[in-house]
Amino acid sequence: MFPPKWLYFLLLLVAFELLADILAKQFSLNGRLLFAILALLGFLAANTAWLISLRTGAELGKGAVLFSVLSGIGAVMIGVLVYHEKTTPWQIIGLVLGIAAIAFLSV
Repeated sequence: MFPPKWLYFLLLLVAFELLADILAKQFSLNGRLLFAILALLGFLAANTAWLISLRTGAELGKGAVLFSVLSGIGAVMIGVLVYHEKTTPWQIIGLVLGIAAIAFLSV
C-alpha cells in the first residue's frame, strides 16, 4: 500500500541534487563563492540520501536508473523554465523515453 522506505530517500536525493544543480548554475553565472559552497553542501546531502536509500533496501541498478531519469527530467525542466534554455526534439524524445523507463522499472 505504501511505497518502500528507500523510495522516499531516493526522492530526497533527486531534490537535493536539483537544488545543488541550481546553486552550481548560479555560481557559474555570477561567480559568487557562496553558491559554490552551498552547491557542494547540496551534493553532500544528496549523496547522504543515496547512501540511506541503498541501506534501506534500494537496488543499485533500479535506484541509479530512477535517479538518472528523475534528475534528468528535473534538470531539463529547470533549464527550460528558470534559465530559458532551449530544448531540441531529441531531448524531448529522451524525456519521453525516460518516463517510459520509470514506468517499466516500476512494474
